This record gives sequence, structure tokens and C-alpha cells, in this order.
Amino acid sequence: MTKPGALIGLMAIIATAALASAPASAAEVKITPLGSQQGEFCQLDRALIFEDPDGTRLLYDPGRTVAGADDSRLGNIDAVLVSHMHGDHVGDKHIAAVGDGDCKSTQFPVKSLPATNAAAIAHAKGAKIVTGSEMPKFFAAKLKALGGDPKNSQLVRFGASRKVGGVTITTVPAVHSNGISGPMIGGQLGDLLNAAGLTAYAGPPTGYVLTFSNGLSAYLSGDTGITAEQETVVRDHYAAKLVVMNIGDTFTTGPEEAAWVVNKLIKPASIIASHANQPSTSGGKMIEGTRLALFSSLARAKVHVPLSGRTMSFDHKGKCTSGC
Repeated sequence: MTKPGALIGLMAIIATAALASAPASAAEVKITPLGSQQGEFCQLDRALIFEDPDGTRLLYDPGRTVAGADDSRLGNIDAVLVSHMHGDHVGDKHIAAVGDGDCKSTQFPVKSLPATNAAAIAHAKGAKIVTGSEMPKFFAAKLKALGGDPKNSQLVRFGASRKVGGVTITTVPAVHSNGISGPMIGGQLGDLLNAAGLTAYAGPPTGYVLTFSNGLSAYLSGDTGITAEQETVVRDHYAAKLVVMNIGDTFTTGPEEAAWVVNKLIKPASIIASHANQPSTSGGKMIEGTRLALFSSLARAKVHVPLSGRTMSFDHKGKCTSGC
């Protein structure tokens, strides 16, 4: 007969071993929106920080709402992801500081061209810039001009992957435009392109699929319309459980089209709304009659509102466990 003390000791050993061998899926991915107004979801908010359970931190589409490399919300950044070269995603200008007012008062007084906000942040943080298409050469040149290492601009094309820390990064197709504006290029070539009303070729735009060390796969749509790959690649191959979905209409899928994508094609566990292109909250509460409100009412999965500065945590199944 096993003595009570020995039994308790045996149970403790088993419990300790179970904890030691617990899967990484027990850890969570943290996501923090970096918008222009603290506690709100405003019209040009795009930027998100993804933090893997191992501490790897990725900045996605810094755009205009990150106050440059000195923005205190950034902390350590290991990689910057840019879906395409439009100013509201790569950062042609940006806020001077995080505001506390309403979304209608947002101003972007700091010019960041020709370097771009994304390249300036990556250089200051010693981070990689991981992009697809023809974008890596552009960012390599920007990093070099800033005095950085052009090799920190790294390519990952459709169907391939690149790992940064515990996060596997791949790009997936998006349907949108992706020209580089003349002022973003600078010099005589930039002036000529601008005068002609043309943009430089940067290849097709992209979305991303991020696979974290806890097993969570997340789809970042970038700016896109409906694509077949949202089913065949994003759902069938990568099994994305979390989706960051653009809902802005005119330039991307609108709220009804975006709802069809998540309901019929991807079928995630959770959704973070993005790219609303209008003030979507007031006092941290969703404004009725907005694209966000319509999308939230149509989507079958839970829609989480990316309030600036509020960190959300997601488990390996895509369920939000805190901050939502």
C-alpha cells in the first residue's frame, strides 16, 4: 500500500513534469493597436504590434499613427511588416504625439518622406523589414540612405516563409494597387513621376499569415478585395484562426464584402476589424451606423475593436482571453 506522504510526493512530481512538458499552445499572443487617439479606433488607424510568447515583437503597417521611432509605445521591435506602399500604411507622414481627443481632431504634421515612417522605425530599432513582391529593394535603399544595413530588408514571396524569432512569416495575395508615389522616391525621378501623375512599380500588394510559437495562425489582410486564396491558402492551408480584416469600402472590401470573406471563406474564431476609414468609436464605444457596426453585426465570429493602446491576448485557437 502506498503511504499518503509518498502518494502526495508522486502526484507533485507528475504535476511538475506535466507543467514542464506543457505545449507552447498554453502561452498567448499579445496584440496592441497603435492608433492616433488613445482608447479609440479612428479613420486612419492601421498599426498593430504582435508579440509572440517568446517575446518577438512585430510592427504591422505603422502608417501615420505611430509617432516616429521615438513613440514610447513601440518598445523593442524585431521586424516591421508593410503590406503595400500607400502612405497610410508605410507612413508618408505621422502624428507628432499620441492624442487624447476624438478621432475628428487627428493631425499628421510630421513629414517622413522620402525615408518613410516604416523605414525610419526599422532603422532606429535595428529591426528587419520583411516584405514581398518588389518592395524589399526599395526598403533596402531607404535603410542604406539612413545609414543602416540594407540586408535588414528581407524578402518573403508567396508560398515561402521566413522566421523572425518564434514567428513564421509568409505573404499571401491581395487585390489592390501598390504604386510608389513620386515624393516617396524623391529626387529627379520622383519629381518626373509626380509631374506625370504616375507611380513606380512595386509589384503586387500582399497580405500576411503569421504563425506564432503557440500554434496560432493569423491572417493580416492588408488592403484587399475578395480573393480565392482567402479560402484555399488562408483557411485550407494555414488554418488561420484570427483575422485582421479591412472594412473600409471603396479602396478595399466594404463591411458586407468583408463579412462574406470571414463567414464563407476563412471562418476564423476571432476577427480584429481594421482600416475603417472613418471615426468608429467615441469614448471607446462603437458608433452606431458606422462600417464597424455593420461589419460587427454581419460577421459570425466575434469582432474585436482595436482600441489604441489596449492590449488583447489570444490563445492558440484564436480565442481572445483578455483585453477584448
